[in-house]
Amino acid sequence: MMNILQTADLAWAEQWLKAEKKHYINGAWIRGSGADWQVMNPATGQSLCGFALADVDQVEGAAVAAHDCHKSDIWSRRTTRKERADMLNAIARLIRDNLEKLSLLESLANGKTYAEAIVDDIPTCADIFEYYAGWTDKHYGEVSPVEDGFLNFTTKDPVGVCALIAPWNFPLYQASLKIAPALAMGNTVVMKPSEFTPLATLFLFELIDRHLDLPKGLLNLVLTDGGTANQLTMSPNVHKVSFTGSTNVGRKIVQNSGMSNLKAVTLELGGKSPCIFFDDTKNLDAAIDRAFTVMFSHKGEKCSEPTRFLIQKGIYDRVLEGLIAKAEAVRCGDPLAADTNQGPQCNTAQFDRIMRYIDIGKSEAELVAGGTDDRVGDTAEGLFIRPTIFSNVPQSSRIVQEEIFGPVLACSPFDEAEDALRMANDTAYGLAAGVYTGDVSRAHRMAERLDAGMVFVNRYGCYGLSSPFGGFKQSGWGKEMAIHSLSSYTRTKATWVYFGD
Repeated sequence: MMNILQTADLAWAEQWLKAEKKHYINGAWIRGSGADWQVMNPATGQSLCGFALADVDQVEGAAVAAHDCHKSDIWSRRTTRKERADMLNAIARLIRDNLEKLSLLESLANGKTYAEAIVDDIPTCADIFEYYAGWTDKHYGEVSPVEDGFLNFTTKDPVGVCALIAPWNFPLYQASLKIAPALAMGNTVVMKPSEFTPLATLFLFELIDRHLDLPKGLLNLVLTDGGTANQLTMSPNVHKVSFTGSTNVGRKIVQNSGMSNLKAVTLELGGKSPCIFFDDTKNLDAAIDRAFTVMFSHKGEKCSEPTRFLIQKGIYDRVLEGLIAKAEAVRCGDPLAADTNQGPQCNTAQFDRIMRYIDIGKSEAELVAGGTDDRVGDTAEGLFIRPTIFSNVPQSSRIVQEEIFGPVLACSPFDEAEDALRMANDTAYGLAAGVYTGDVSRAHRMAERLDAGMVFVNRYGCYGLSSPFGGFKQSGWGKEMAIHSLSSYTRTKATWVYFGD
């Protein structure tokens, strides 16, 4: 493990969790006026902390504060682009200086292992703020070719108030992917983390408030449930919503935008991504290892994970045997323990959902690994599910067609490339896809025809801030990361200048 969990960090977390949790609105910490809420530890079933949720009036108050800040031009015009970049870099330093604490809070509330948080998630949050700090003065407009006597040019103006709704699976990472480009482009923010996993984001806001001098209303944080957060998608004081979560909620946000002020909407939604293994794959064992790791890391609670393995018949048995051996070797347990491979599912509702799909899968296909919860020993109350693998899964089955969002893998054989393409594209989703093959021409042909926003060839799950993240079909609208995300946080304005007679 890169960083060993320190006893001092656990003692700090215990004290921090005892402190009253409030909402950050217009530069002040405000006690919630809504229902009481408990943030649970999914590894033990015990409460980590409790607080009062924000009510509808407080959520709208945050939107008004952000709107007033935006109208004042203090961030979009009176703060220079270099000053914006300096502020984003300062946030990145706060994250790096508090890496262990943020990772611990992320692990406690989400259930992912401490190693996953401190190696995969939290350092990347700092990278995100540094990356977008570099974009503050590089998102150019253009001069358009028009007739003599005219000059036409475009500028990239801030959208305004951005309501940013993050999921519970990658809490601070997803919050960072939204906050950083929004601020870089001169917008104001209302951040709504998942009520299940608000702790790391809340602590980062505390650090920002303590160490940085930001305009009041620029950054706001409301801790509330999805029903109350609905106000953000309806508010006339919000100009853009960025949401990561389920496709069903994404549809509701689109409806609310249409019924309110037609606010801009970007959606990063569900996935049912295929990973295709051809029998000419070079170093097949390495391919199996990588695909298994990407599928089952973070307890399988990832939208872009390859939940469907399509395996050419000549290597089907070998691949399946390798997967089963890896699944049986996984140790579920305390996410803070160094020898734990997989932590608990994030919350009870998700645990129950996954177990229902496992029951469905047992009636549709052959269960070859897992399929049970893993409540043993000191984790008897935890929400643990063994890595689960189904074999010979029909294309029409629900565990192929519907997103499960957990450690459940469906494996199916295929004969020829055309069969694999048909099966891969035959779902409502189009987030990602993977191809393993030793034939470079076939790799390009497959990538061209796979109906997915991201295609990984010979190494599934390659992500970088300079490459856009996002899908097709019911996997969402728009892109996150790279320059492509900036278009959703700006408005293109065309200006005509006449200088003729």
